[in-house]
Amino acid sequence: MTDLLNHRLALFAQPQQRALLAHGLRGIERETLRVTDAGELAATPHPVALGSALMHQQITTDYSESLLEFITPPVADIAQALERLDQIHRYAYSHLGDELLWNQSMPCHLPPEADIPLAWFGNSHIGMLKHVYRRGLALRYGKTMQCIAGIHYNFSFDERVWEILRQEEGSALSAKDFQSESYIALIRNFRRYSWLLMYLFGASPAVSANFLRGQTHQLEQLDDDTLFLPYATSLRMSDLGYRNSAQAGLTPHYNTLESYISSLAKAVSQPYPAYEAIGTERDGEWLQINTNVLQIENEYYSTIRPKRVINSGERPIQALSARGVQYVEVRCMDIDPFDPLGISLQTTRFLNVFLHFLAFVESPLTSEAEGDENKENFNRTVKEGRRPGLALQRRGQPVGLQAWGLEMLDAMQPVAQLLDAEHGGDEHSQALEVQRAKLLNVELTPSARMLSLLREEKKSFIDLALQQNRADAAYFRARPLSAEQIAEFDALAATSLEEQAQIEATQTGDFGTFVAAYRASTLGNFSI
Repeated sequence: MTDLLNHRLALFAQPQQRALLAHGLRGIERETLRVTDAGELAATPHPVALGSALMHQQITTDYSESLLEFITPPVADIAQALERLDQIHRYAYSHLGDELLWNQSMPCHLPPEADIPLAWFGNSHIGMLKHVYRRGLALRYGKTMQCIAGIHYNFSFDERVWEILRQEEGSALSAKDFQSESYIALIRNFRRYSWLLMYLFGASPAVSANFLRGQTHQLEQLDDDTLFLPYATSLRMSDLGYRNSAQAGLTPHYNTLESYISSLAKAVSQPYPAYEAIGTERDGEWLQINTNVLQIENEYYSTIRPKRVINSGERPIQALSARGVQYVEVRCMDIDPFDPLGISLQTTRFLNVFLHFLAFVESPLTSEAEGDENKENFNRTVKEGRRPGLALQRRGQPVGLQAWGLEMLDAMQPVAQLLDAEHGGDEHSQALEVQRAKLLNVELTPSARMLSLLREEKKSFIDLALQQNRADAAYFRARPLSAEQIAEFDALAATSLEEQAQIEATQTGDFGTFVAAYRASTLGNFSI
């Protein structure tokens, strides 16, 4: 599978072309629950000092009012994004009082479902639409599941990289279409090989018993309040995490951008009987945006998404159709509880190598059978990835996880060396070697380290997380921002609040008409 990879690496080994690899953009979206010092979900509203959750571009909320989301602007060097993420944490802690940021993917002790607060975005039509969407999520998936947190890693190439490849390979596609189909090819490979990320970076092998809400399960008991699977890497990404029967039959096709768009357009337009039985309104109160398989495209729980920055009033699939894929969003990464930011620089360097490899290596068209195999490999890894001798399936044949993983790292080595040659130093190669050590010694994986700590400290999942979170809080609070940095964040917060007030003061029409217009844009120019 290395012919195309070797050809492309040789092409970009030329200094002038290699320099383009340093011009792609990277960004991080980090989710984190606000919790009390006792490890309970914070019941307080989003701190107004942090700005408007509706309009702030870097500090917002996700599903719950208590679930913060920190978003770094896209930059060429991920180290700069992590520096900004660090600043956002330090600013947030200056306005959180005694509250802590939960540095785990699986949640803290949660109150009864009814008491988990949904994110509130104000009284504007767009703010209410975001809130109603979350009401729909609560009905469809339950509030507990929505309190799981993760790291999203955004990645793009400089567009000149795609143009060089298009010309070199004599493609008849337009520049826009070649770029889009190349990102789709990357995504196909991601779905083939993302099990490796779950083994290397999965960090949620245990959970509080409170999370299960008394449901039947196959987890083992570690103590009175902690459940686990002995060989699990990421319960967050297992069927204990994001799951839903309506989405079970939704499998977007990743052979072309057009087929991907069509499958999602159908899902946001196709009624689902169980949701139709609930309806969109009851006694004058909105319950969900619509009664279709998906309310909006982003409801589809995928490990990776093709993305395009959208214009005002534009739907994600409309943006993709009109202007093509701009970047990919990796969504399967667990919070790293051993790093205060939830992700380390070394991890991001490896992701850089991994995604370059996926983009440059062959990516044959996929099939339903291969899709099933990919899912099974992923699911097996998240639930028993550390099991000794675990075998996955590759083109219908068994292959050991360890052997396959080491084979992949060997194939990625020239990519790491190319990136190091451009970046300077050996950070990418070193990141690769750290992952190799995890494949050779399973006890070095974050999931194994978490279980070892739980046993050694003789603490519950909640108590151990609290201990770590208090240390993280002290780390951030001991490094207050400069007066200039505080002024910058204060200005961002004030501007966002002013922008929300302006929207609320100037909007016209009623909410029902606004929702109808939004739903009507679902299909846009798509024929299904």
